[in-house]
Amino acid sequence: MFGRRKKSEKTGADAVEESPAGAAPADEPEKEADRHRVLGPWDPSEDVPEYPRVDLGCLRVPVGERTQIRFDMTPENRIIGVSLIDGPSMVQVQAFAAPKTSGLWDEMREELVEQITKQGGKVEPFDGAFGPELRAVVPVQGKKDEEGRQLGQPMRFIGVDGPRWVLRGVIRGEGAVKPEVMAQVEEVFQKIVVVRGDDPVPPREMLRITVPKEIQEQIKAQQAKRAEKAAPDGAARKA
Repeated sequence: MFGRRKKSEKTGADAVEESPAGAAPADEPEKEADRHRVLGPWDPSEDVPEYPRVDLGCLRVPVGERTQIRFDMTPENRIIGVSLIDGPSMVQVQAFAAPKTSGLWDEMREELVEQITKQGGKVEPFDGAFGPELRAVVPVQGKKDEEGRQLGQPMRFIGVDGPRWVLRGVIRGEGAVKPEVMAQVEEVFQKIVVVRGDDPVPPREMLRITVPKEIQEQIKAQQAKRAEKAAPDGAARKA
């Protein structure tokens, strides 16, 4: 319908061999929103262009010379998102379960407008590369200028409805404000593959991100460094 060829369109042995684990059912209906992701982000059931990616469970994210991966975690060490850092820009991505029909990204945008406005920020809708998005200036807690005025951080909130999933991105840095840099961040977002899986997940629940063992060791080292910096001088010397 929108030029997104399904892997399931292949017949015979090829169709069996190339069907990835956790792919959406072949008869999944296409959505009107698919026209906003003709070049990605992707579902594993589709004819995904080859590119080096790291498997993080519900997300397969691109890696390259410019792109670095950072896991966003709560104080309890629960992963709540993945940030892809591309030079002077960063996009935090989260994948959520969604119903078969379109509309969840529309609802999310409405909620974001309300939240940002309540915080004293400014937000306006914009028609971007992935369809409707939000461009905002969000207040930075505890940050004021010399005259006591609240400082804000420019952000772009992008998202797409996929087959039973929604991928949301929050762009910070130059990719949120400089047109010549925006396309670079959007290209990173396009290369992501969202693996919804077949397990029942309530709509709006964030899909589970898993961390490869080699990256787990890096995270532990980072956590140890943060703990050391946060410890009192005496405790640090004892360690």
